[in-house]
Amino acid sequence: MSPWTDAHCHLQDEFLRDGETSARDSLDRAAAAGVERVVVIGTDESNSRGALALTEIDSPVEVYAAVGLHPHEALAGVGAIARLARARHPRLVGIGETGLDYFYEHAPREAQRRAFAEQIALAHELDLALVIHARDAFDDLFDVLGREGVPSRTVVHCFTGTPDDAAGCLDLGCDISVAGVVTFKNAQSLREAIRTVPLERLHVETDSPFLAPVPHRGRPNEPAWVRVVGEFVAELRGEDVEVVRQATSANTARLFGLPPLPD
Repeated sequence: MSPWTDAHCHLQDEFLRDGETSARDSLDRAAAAGVERVVVIGTDESNSRGALALTEIDSPVEVYAAVGLHPHEALAGVGAIARLARARHPRLVGIGETGLDYFYEHAPREAQRRAFAEQIALAHELDLALVIHARDAFDDLFDVLGREGVPSRTVVHCFTGTPDDAAGCLDLGCDISVAGVVTFKNAQSLREAIRTVPLERLHVETDSPFLAPVPHRGRPNEPAWVRVVGEFVAELRGEDVEVVRQATSANTARLFGLPPLPD
């Protein structure tokens, strides 16, 4: 069987808090579950640095990193993230996560839009994938992307929108990544949306340590459980698990410019 890829996780949180041994234990469990590759995503300067550092530990799983400023942190400014990105770490594959979050609004909307636009420009400049966070903000998200231009390799991570939101993302050229939320009882609209996404534009992720899928809900999430998400998505879409596993891993390799995994 081909391996799973976790397209989006925050394993550096564990690495920074508990050290290399703890993070390696999580990666060992991921490998045992059939996960061969993870992409660790930054949300501010500190954990973007942590994401890059995590790529350097001895691991049974390939670890890559993105550096970014989450919309909650937009007031910090993008300067430090831009310097990290321009340093061109060999395992740096993306900019993000960035985007808009109007559900919590921990930063003013205008600051979020400005930081988002600057990170779109950075992805264009460095020809890196763009990783987008979007919550209750799709109209403004589409507006900013329309003005700044969508990088050729862009994904909306942990997608939680409606079928219409999914159509808008796809029309702009964005891929869609689905996390454990799709397994929740109240996620019917999301499930309808995920059924509409072409398989060649779909990714699976954990967003760990957040949003553990059923039956692990309420526990800290981890990359090993991306297979739970993938298996649920396969059943939801009426597709063979192996087909979904191969396609989503290939899609994530394409998105981040990674070598292809063996079949």
